[in-house]
Amino acid sequence: MNLRSAVKAIIPKSLFRKIEPAGHLMEAVLFNTLSGGSPAKDMQVIGVTGTNGKTTTCFLIHKMLTEAGYNAGLMTTVAYGVGNDIRPQVQHMTNVPVPELIKRLKRMKKRGADWLVLEVTSHALAQYRVWSIPFSVAAMTNVTHEHLDYHGTFKNYLSAKRKLFRLADNNDHGLRIGVINGDDPSAKAFASDIAVPIIYGVKHGDIKAKNVQTTPEGSRFTAKGPEEEYDIVCNLPGSFNVYNALAAVSVGRAIGLDKKQIEQGISALRSVEGRMTKVEAGQDFSVIVDFAHTPDSFEKLFRDIKPMVKGKLIAMFGSAGRRDEAKRVVQGELAGKYCDEVVITEEDDRDIDGTEIMNQIAGGAEKAGKTRDKNLFLVHNREEAIKFTLSRAKKGDTVLLLGKGHEKTIERADGEHPWDEVALATKILRDET
Repeated sequence: MNLRSAVKAIIPKSLFRKIEPAGHLMEAVLFNTLSGGSPAKDMQVIGVTGTNGKTTTCFLIHKMLTEAGYNAGLMTTVAYGVGNDIRPQVQHMTNVPVPELIKRLKRMKKRGADWLVLEVTSHALAQYRVWSIPFSVAAMTNVTHEHLDYHGTFKNYLSAKRKLFRLADNNDHGLRIGVINGDDPSAKAFASDIAVPIIYGVKHGDIKAKNVQTTPEGSRFTAKGPEEEYDIVCNLPGSFNVYNALAAVSVGRAIGLDKKQIEQGISALRSVEGRMTKVEAGQDFSVIVDFAHTPDSFEKLFRDIKPMVKGKLIAMFGSAGRRDEAKRVVQGELAGKYCDEVVITEEDDRDIDGTEIMNQIAGGAEKAGKTRDKNLFLVHNREEAIKFTLSRAKKGDTVLLLGKGHEKTIERADGEHPWDEVALATKILRDET
């Protein structure tokens, strides 16, 4: 147990949340002072925040930059590195603690990174963990229900996200540009925080997606800007990835990439680990691993997938312990509404009773009309749940394994255990075929 964990164990949660940001800020000041200033001070930093789509949008922007010949760094929930040398992010957090962040920035600077694409969470912003980063561009994907266990209210959550735009606006040496999803209800609030707001969207925006064609393999659309149109091919399935690609187009245009660089950069990204990752082991049904774990991501994913499914749509998922409890019943209700069968399992229970979590989710699924042991099943051990779920699938069905995505560990009461959902599902399928 580290010092921060020990302090958390003895100080009431409400009090710790009040003093925790000050601790992170002191760390940031100390480590940056010892480093002679932020290691990122000579980089152009693009920060991406939002509830869903942050990681994919970061990967799309990073791919555009690297394909265009820039030496660009990347830090996301999934991976970090410079150029094409990208390594997995093992920690169960997007923005690592300040000391580790400084180390990674130093390594990137040593390797000559001139750009950095940084995924930024509400926790990191509320706790000043990215206080010293000189953001030049800020991007917002969307803001929906999430992390209210920490922030308390949606207003506080939104305020934390908006800090990224204020940081970018206060950077006199940056571009002071904000790229904002105009179809999100919070768009006007973000636009008021930045000198140069650029709005994108399908319905509203300076840059709009037109003639959208979606398939199980991805999408094609025209990104229509004030002066130019971009012919976009996105190899990531789901209508939500139209928004992510559109955000990347808007960033590319804002930082001066030309039409060819934007179009080729986006089409060059073939996949993002744990984001709509297909598992192929010779089976006659579809298996997809995705990180979706919020009500908004569930709604969008189920709504997109359902019309394409020939047989049954089967979803397996859980909900993390010591995280937002209010979303559990909503997750269950959405799965019950869209899916033919629902399997509920563990997802980082930590020290919380997994059965209680599963029953909370099941309550939502039952509200949507599902019946236990008929089309609603509770299997606590996640490996056993994957085996059970895959055994239910027949020819033409689609199985969604949700919530873990890229993560390499699963957190239980006795600590972290190695985990790889794609590898495990592949092995189970191969053993059964």
